[in-house]
Amino acid sequence: FEINKGDKIAIKGKTGAGKSTLTNIIIGLLNPTEGKLIIDDIEINKNNLLSWQKNIAIVPQSIFLNDATILENIAISESLNKINLEKVRHCTKLAQIDTFIETLPGKYNEKIGERGVKLSGGQRQRIGIARALYRDANLIILDEPTNALDAETEKKVMNSLVNLKATIIMVSHSDTS
Repeated sequence: FEINKGDKIAIKGKTGAGKSTLTNIIIGLLNPTEGKLIIDDIEINKNNLLSWQKNIAIVPQSIFLNDATILENIAISESLNKINLEKVRHCTKLAQIDTFIETLPGKYNEKIGERGVKLSGGQRQRIGIARALYRDANLIILDEPTNALDAETEKKVMNSLVNLKATIIMVSHSDTS
């Protein structure tokens, strides 16, 4: 099958149908047993795998968060003095978490605790989505990204993602996502 740049696709199926296996092939964590992974007419192999992976941002089902500030958790790979606060704010707005952050005493400098214990599941997921958006990746893979969100917030997040230039692959077993 073919996915074109900028496409927004959903991979749906029951547990055990191969959704995770397919995304792991796309990410380059698994080699296909048949066929090839070809990006822009170039076959992905061990020589160019790391270059390919630099184009990808992943929002897993369980978001890993450090015992650090919201700002540091979103711009996780950048040193504190290089973080673009306006970009972080834009990403949190798209992820529908900006309003919540603004209610916190420390706002973006609020510490969230080990594994984000001070946040709800839905808040952790939206921080993970904001993190993926901050990376400016060409491909964003979302694995059950809205399973902890209420229907209204899920709709808002999905509407934000649809308007992005990035290619988006969303993995879901739900018929509503």
